[in-house]
Amino acid sequence: MSIDQDSWVPEDQESVTGKLQRKMKQSPLVPVGLAGFAVIVAYGLYRLKGRGDVKMSVHLIHTRVAAQACVVAATALGTSYSIYKEYRQRQSLERSTVSEQLKKEHSTKE
Repeated sequence: MSIDQDSWVPEDQESVTGKLQRKMKQSPLVPVGLAGFAVIVAYGLYRLKGRGDVKMSVHLIHTRVAAQACVVAATALGTSYSIYKEYRQRQSLERSTVSEQLKKEHSTKE
């Protein structure tokens, strides 16, 4: 992933909220994954009393697997989005470079 050199701040001088905002800008779906994780864990705790005949360990394993799946899916989608965004930026940069070269060639021929 690309790093914005203009907004670089040493880690010891960066606040927690600033660091969180920077991370959210770099990977926008990671906070979604963390929120999904929290919702699934809260729901699992809520359903803990009404689990019926299911053993406690099985209930906790199912809750953990669902929460991890949510985080992994959000991280994978965020990574795919970042890769696609960088690919589109590189493509537009190459297009502009080629068009500038064509303009230079055309102006030198005249």
